[in-house]
This record gives sequence, structure tokens and C-alpha cells, in this order.
Amino acid sequence: MQENTVMGSMGEQGDAIQQASYWIWNKNEFFPEESFQNWSTYRTALSQTCFRFKDRLTSRSDDANEIEQLRKQSKNDMKRCLTWWDLVWFGFGSVIGAGIFVLTGQEANRHAGPAIVLSYVASGVSAMLSVFCYTEFAVEIPVAGGSFAYLRIELGDFVAFITAGNILLESIVGSAAVARAWTSYFATLLNRPSNSLRIHTDLSHGFNLLDPIAAVVLIIAATFAMISTRKTSYLNWIASAINTMVILFVIIAGFAHADTSNLAPFLPYGSGGIFRAAAVVYFAYGGFDNIATMAEETKNPSKDIPLGLVGSMSIITVIYCLMALTLSMMQKYTDIDPNAAYSVAFQNVGMKWAKYLVALGALKGMTTVLLVGALGQARYLTHIARAHMIPPWFALVHPRTGTPINATLLIVISSALIAFFSGLDALTSLLSLSTLFIFMMMAVALLVRRYYVRETTPRVNLLKLVIFLLIIIASSMGTSAYWGLSPTGWVGYVITVPLWFLGTLGISVFLPQQRTPKVWGVPLVPWFPSLSIAANIFLMGSLGIQAFIRFGICTIVMLVYYIFFGLHATYDTAHQQDRSECLKVKNEDQIHNELP
Repeated sequence: MQENTVMGSMGEQGDAIQQASYWIWNKNEFFPEESFQNWSTYRTALSQTCFRFKDRLTSRSDDANEIEQLRKQSKNDMKRCLTWWDLVWFGFGSVIGAGIFVLTGQEANRHAGPAIVLSYVASGVSAMLSVFCYTEFAVEIPVAGGSFAYLRIELGDFVAFITAGNILLESIVGSAAVARAWTSYFATLLNRPSNSLRIHTDLSHGFNLLDPIAAVVLIIAATFAMISTRKTSYLNWIASAINTMVILFVIIAGFAHADTSNLAPFLPYGSGGIFRAAAVVYFAYGGFDNIATMAEETKNPSKDIPLGLVGSMSIITVIYCLMALTLSMMQKYTDIDPNAAYSVAFQNVGMKWAKYLVALGALKGMTTVLLVGALGQARYLTHIARAHMIPPWFALVHPRTGTPINATLLIVISSALIAFFSGLDALTSLLSLSTLFIFMMMAVALLVRRYYVRETTPRVNLLKLVIFLLIIIASSMGTSAYWGLSPTGWVGYVITVPLWFLGTLGISVFLPQQRTPKVWGVPLVPWFPSLSIAANIFLMGSLGIQAFIRFGICTIVMLVYYIFFGLHATYDTAHQQDRSECLKVKNEDQIHNELP
């Protein structure tokens, strides 16, 4: 008994020591790499920038390194506690937010008319192609890094870093935007003007409405995510179930008050309006990539991830199309209110009280988006820190909760500050471009993974793959550019579309697949990934020049950070691992030689 008491006391002390070590705050936890030990080593590192950049540009990670070695950087493992059922509801929670309630009316009124339902079909197909790519990678490489880890393996450190920068930008600013929308809908629920709960100041436009409620909501969502992944899943179930009931009410009540005459004319803005609207409503599907980052906490990734990702997105696509059709049949597209479409539509059919139910549904949807976002974004950041792209202190997983608390804190503090001060109007198109860029790169990485294996694929086949990929990307860009310059023309497509077809056909006919998925894979490779590349580039071209200017500025800022920090940190880490492996092999050989 006494021995058990002593052992228990020692165990408690050990736990206390381990938990205390999690909060260590010193230079070595943030900058452990050799290049940052002092100014002399840093100057030496800077003098080797060109050599190191070439090294990082041509180097590749591998599956084993991402799955096993990098996870050790977190010191503690995340808890495997999620099933396919959790992932399905996380899919609902991460995707169904304010977008469907806001974007549908806006785009039906301005660009698509009743054909908004076809816009949702087009954007849903494009999103599903990206879901397929994510699912194959997540099953094969079940780690928290999501697209960052997948691109690091197939396209290298530099491409992965640019993607990581866009992921973090999308995560932080996107969460802030949702939180501010939460405040607006909460005000609507209280029957008050949307800006009435914000603090009005004399600051410049776009920064003059301070939003403390948005900051508090972000902090609460992040707190749940830090406490427990499993408990967050339970809360997501409840909130998503309520939101689903609201959506079912909107569909059923909407069809009950439908008037098919409102569907005429079905294409008031022509086919061009369908795709212009699709480029916008596509982002009502955004957020599913957060599910891929939970692969490390999934009990059976090979079964749970395909069911969770593909299953939830299939159902969501059907729901979105039904909701869009409902709105178009309830009200003439010219009479749809772009700001409060469903609320006004129900009011016009005599159900004024329904606007409060719609506001409640949107509020619940945004709450789950913030919950799942807090989980997924922190796991992206954790794996990025494991690779030393940012200080490895953010990679630590708490020993008791099994969650990356440091990474979550960085995300929530950044998002809360932006949500508190900024209206974010200028950044919405930038977010759209970042998302499409990431999805396009994922499709490229999937083709590289299937058709190229280092030290196995002949060099001539690698050259063919690069040429065919360039043809696919260039022809897709040409199609997008021609659409923007001449929406009613057709001559340009006679050139660009056959080129895309020939590039894809070339991969299919002239290149043997070098890797076959063991459990679950994207169907119809290379056609589906190639179509995903074309669809994402096409939608990128619909966003306007301002989005590309902001994207370019942000990319330059990322490059400056990479040249002065990320490049040297990852170079040191990679070569330290190489030295450790060489030393391990040397020791094993020495032991083997000493054995009789």
C-alpha cells in the first residue's frame, strides 16, 4: 500500500514536471537551429542563401519522415479518438456556415438568376474533385499537416512553404471574417441593425467598427478546441444537428410555398452568369480541408477518412442545390434581397417569424465553422512548426489534453486581433484566390505522386510528366484568360481545350503509373486531377486583378520571411536529420562488426 502511494506520488510529480515543461519559454525552444545560435552563425547562413535555396528547392520529404520523424517534434502524440461519424459531422460543421445563407441570394440576384442551382452544381463538382485528391493523400499520409505535408513530399519544401503561407493567411483572416459575421447575425437575432453591437470609432473606414464580440467568440471556440478534440466533436454534433434541422425547415417550408413561374427566365444572365456565380459560391464549400488535418487523430484513417470526407461533401452538395432551388422558386430573382435573401423570402410568403430561425441557423453554422476551424487550423500550424518553417515551440502537443495548445493560441490571438479591428472587406477575394491556389497545387501533387517515384522513375518519364503538366496548366490558364477577355467568344477554346485534353491524354497513354494507392484512390486518374487543375484555375481567373495584386504582395512578404528565416531553419533541420541517420547506420554497422 505504501509502495503504491509512493509510486502514485512519484507519478504525479512526473506528470507535473512533464506538464510544466510544456510551457518552457526560452530562445532554444523558438530558435534551436544552428544558424540562429548567434550573429556569427546567422551571417554565415545568410552568405550561403543561394546554395541553401537550391538545396531546399530540389529536396523532397517522404511518407515515413512526415508520419514518424516529424511527429516526434511534438514530444507527445495527439489522441486517436475520432471515427468516420465524427468526421462526417466535422465536414458539416466546417462547411455549412453563413455562406449558403448570404451568397445564394447575392449571386442569384446579381449574376445567375434561377440558374444559381447550376452554379452550385458546377462549384460542387469542382470541390468534389479536390476532396478526392485530399482523401487519397490523407489515407496514405495520415498526419496533421494536411496539404502542407502532402506538397512537401511531392513538390518540395519551397512549394510547401508558399502553400503554408497561404494556408495560414486563409485560416487567420477567414476565421476573423466568420467571427465578424457571427456578430452581425447575432444582432439580427436580437432584431437590431447588423452593426449595432460593434463599437463605433473615428478611425479610418474599414477599421472604425470595433468588434469585441467576434474576438470573444473566437476565444471561446479555441478554448473548446484546446481542452479536448473529443469534447469539441460532441459540441459540433449538437450544433450541427440544430443547424441541419434549420436547413431542413428552410427546404421543406420553401418548397411548400414554391411557385414554379419564378424560375422563368431560367438564364437571365446567360451561361456566363452561371460560372461567375460559381466562382463566388464555391467558397460556401470551403473548409473541408480541415478534415484532412484530423487524420492523425482518426482511429482507422483508411476507412474513416473516405467516408467522412466524400460522404459529407456529397450530402452537402445536394443540400446546397436544394436550398438554392428553394430560394429561386419562392421569389423572383429580381426581388431577392442580396443581404438577407431567405429572411425576406419567408417574410414575403407570410412567415415573418422564420427570419429569426434562419438567423439562428446561420449563427449555429458559423459557430461550428469556428469550432472545426480552430481544430484544423491549429493542426496545420503544428505540422508546419514540426518542419521548422516556423519556430518548433508551436509544434508541441500538451501531454494531458493531447491537443496543440501553442498553435491554437497563435491562430486565435491573430484572428481575434484582426476580427476586433478590421472589416476585412478588402481581403475576401484574396482568401478566395489562396484557397483555389492550394486546391490546384494539390491536384498537381496527386499527379506527381501517381506518376513519379524518386530513384525509380526513368528521367525521360519525369521530363514527359513535366511537359504534360505544363501543357495542362498553360491551357487551363489560357481558357480562363479567354473567358475573362471574351465571355461570349468560342474561337480561343478551340485551341485551349484540345491542348488540355492532349496534355491529359499524354499522361494517360505515355506514362505508366508508378504508385498505386493501397486502400483508397482518386478514380479516373489522370482525368479527374487534371480536371481539378483546370476548374480551379478557371475560377481563379474569375476573381479580378485586385485579388492577384494582393496575392502577389502577400507572396513577396512570405518570400522575405523564407529567405531570412524559414530557409535556414529547414536546411539545418534536414541536414541534422541526415547526420543523425548516418551516425545511426554507422553505429549499427560497428555493433554488427563487433558481434562474434
